[in-house]
Amino acid sequence: MLRRLEDELYIAQAELARNPAAGPPKQRILARHVERLEQEIDRFEAGHPPLTSFALPGGSPAAARLHVARTVARRAERDLVALSSAESVSPELLAWANRLGDLLFALALAANHALGVPETAPDYSV
Repeated sequence: MLRRLEDELYIAQAELARNPAAGPPKQRILARHVERLEQEIDRFEAGHPPLTSFALPGGSPAAARLHVARTVARRAERDLVALSSAESVSPELLAWANRLGDLLFALALAANHALGVPETAPDYSV
């Protein structure tokens, strides 16, 4: 799955780097890419108990790395939204970027659950 995500990242990069005057790119992020991310989110969310509060990023080293990747994906998503106000960005690419961040969050929770590391809720009493 991670290897496929790498391939899709390259497709997204190529879509963004194209010359608009050259016409549509050969490879594009399509609705099927978004749907597959949604299916994977559902699959990984089904493997652990639902959250009852916010979860602080971290836990196991694997989950911490996935949370870092999620923050990078969210930053890229914000940049895409900003770009879409000045340039044409496909709605599928915007949705894919959003779902990628969600999948990385689901993977982080699944990693902690698989390793027996409990999620940490924020301490609101500070």
